[in-house]
Amino acid sequence: MAVKIYKPVTPGLRGMTGYTFEEITTDTPERSLIVPRKKHSGRNSYGRVTVRHRGGGARRFIRLLDFKRDKRGVPARVATIEYDPNRTARIALLNYADGEKRYILAPVSLKVGDEVMAGITAEIRIGNSLPLSSIPVGTNIHNVEMYEGRGGQLVRSAGASAQLLAKEGDYAQVRMPSGEVRLIRQVCYATIGQVGNLDHGNIKLGKAGRKRHMGIRPTVRGSAMSPRDHPHGGGEGRTSVGMPGPKTPWGKPALGYKTRKNKLSNKYIVRRRSSGSGR
Repeated sequence: MAVKIYKPVTPGLRGMTGYTFEEITTDTPERSLIVPRKKHSGRNSYGRVTVRHRGGGARRFIRLLDFKRDKRGVPARVATIEYDPNRTARIALLNYADGEKRYILAPVSLKVGDEVMAGITAEIRIGNSLPLSSIPVGTNIHNVEMYEGRGGQLVRSAGASAQLLAKEGDYAQVRMPSGEVRLIRQVCYATIGQVGNLDHGNIKLGKAGRKRHMGIRPTVRGSAMSPRDHPHGGGEGRTSVGMPGPKTPWGKPALGYKTRKNKLSNKYIVRRRSSGSGR
């Protein structure tokens, strides 16, 4: 996929880039696989804001994706490659031999007309889903399960891929896109290949309006506030944080403070991504 550069006929277009959508084969989603998306604007079930700077944005439909790939041993053919407004990756519509239709994440080089399948007997081919025990060491994978039967939870964003490094006993060593090496049970499923839409990281929004279309509202710097509104506020002119370490608006440590509390899963991490990763 190529990146489109806009001619700067307005200040907002200067430096803006976008998608060419040359890999998209249809602009109409499968109606049986979409549901309306209700907006919550960052609020929980009590109506309280738990995620700030959310609200507005364009209307969307949720595409129901098959992360479990639990239709085993049934071949399917790729019908379309589509845009999904809810994720950075592209999605592929599969038409199974028994007539069922499902969406999956579209890996790199998957084309309309290709045949894919899930199961232990599936070939080592782009788009096929197999347990880690059946995948050769060194293969790039995505949509990786953490728990058997729960569906892929890891490596699902545009351009991401993990690598199967080794197998020993009931576990396999998988290197994540972050560089972390993690133990995952070999009965867990993963999909062969790298997630598509590789140029997503090269897109420049260019103007504030595109961020608002995504449902993200403006963020005000703490240093631009008063001391009563933020720990970083106050002072004459532009000042530094002025305290040992940056803080959240509520005085909690931020930006590099280690927040990881799940010590039970430490035994599954063979190598952390880096020393200063905040984990």
